[in-house]
Amino acid sequence: MRALLTLTSLLLSTSLLLIGQGMQLTLLPLRGTSNGLSDFLIGVSASCYFLGFLAGAFLNPRIIAKVGHIRSFAVLTALMITAILCLEMLDGWLPWLILRFLTGAVICGLYTVIESWLNDQTSSDSRGQVLAIYTFIILGSMAMGQILINVGSADSSTPFTLAAIFMALAIVPVGLTSRLAPAPVESTRIRLGLLYHRSRTAFAGTLLSGFVVGGFWALGALFARRYGSTVADVTWFITAAIAGGALFQYPFGWVSDRVDRRYVILFLALAGVATAVAVALTVGTNIHLLMVFLFGAVTMPVYAISLAIAADNSSVEEFVEIGTSVLLLNALGAASAPLVLGQLMGFFDATALFWSFASLCALFSVYFAVQTRDREQIVAAEDQLPFSAAATEVAPTGFGLDPRGPEDYEGDLQPVVPDVTPAS
Repeated sequence: MRALLTLTSLLLSTSLLLIGQGMQLTLLPLRGTSNGLSDFLIGVSASCYFLGFLAGAFLNPRIIAKVGHIRSFAVLTALMITAILCLEMLDGWLPWLILRFLTGAVICGLYTVIESWLNDQTSSDSRGQVLAIYTFIILGSMAMGQILINVGSADSSTPFTLAAIFMALAIVPVGLTSRLAPAPVESTRIRLGLLYHRSRTAFAGTLLSGFVVGGFWALGALFARRYGSTVADVTWFITAAIAGGALFQYPFGWVSDRVDRRYVILFLALAGVATAVAVALTVGTNIHLLMVFLFGAVTMPVYAISLAIAADNSSVEEFVEIGTSVLLLNALGAASAPLVLGQLMGFFDATALFWSFASLCALFSVYFAVQTRDREQIVAAEDQLPFSAAATEVAPTGFGLDPRGPEDYEGDLQPVVPDVTPAS
């Protein structure tokens, strides 16, 4: 508990920042529609956001190493606010693509500052507790942001200004803290080949999470706006999915600690088929939000379960590299999905988004079913590492907080060239 008290200012800044972040993720697709952008271009802009996140994972550490955590946080937040306000004022597609790339790169840098700072100030025996609270703050703050969107029309400047205000306020607690910020530390490597070699199920589950959850973040608000009459309908739609993912992550994690996790991820994929179909078929009915809640409940935990499977099949010393590979592979999936799904929504209708999610879950279910027959990939329940909360809205340094990683790991602040060569 002492660790949490010393981190109060940083966690408060995180909450304020992510309220604004949650608002802008939903507002931008809505504003794009108002500006006359096609579903395809809105999807491309979302892909630019995730590509910016990937670029930020390599570029931001140089900034942090040069000027320190507090000044990096202030500068990156200022850039984020500027980008959001410019997105509100501009309606051309090219500025939108550039600015969305910038927001992705900047938010990755902000996560990097927060997580490396949390890791530096957290002892090994409290890492699990801090990680759980950090994950809860991420999801809770982004859900709060959805509700605050309703202060004004998405066509007006009011919600954008409010999002910018929350992000500006995030600078205050960090700027006034008396705690020393951590120093730059050693680097880690991104090894997609090693991840695939350690667990094909984790590799596939990570991609599925990127395709489906990333596609939902990119285009879910657009889907909801097509069938909802007000902005409030959109915000409740997104909030329902976040709530489902937040409330069911631990129950599914608890189950996965007691059985072969591959069967859990197979169940989640099959349930993803059923719930995605249900969302598409119940548009305009009284149970629509319930179906969205269940969709979030079974798709959003896929990332955490995939990370748990990867951890079970790797050594403690490999965990940071494996975890970083899981995170950035997820971002690659999230960057590619909107390009295709946005086009499908334009060619057919908005329900094509959830029919596509159902098809992806069905395809990956077959793959997971095949993997359950691989005896070499079995990890007995008693040999599995305890489940830990995980969210896709983190940066590579977040794995230093995870109790499954090496105790002496301090962060990842020096980029290296990714290694995609399969391990021998």
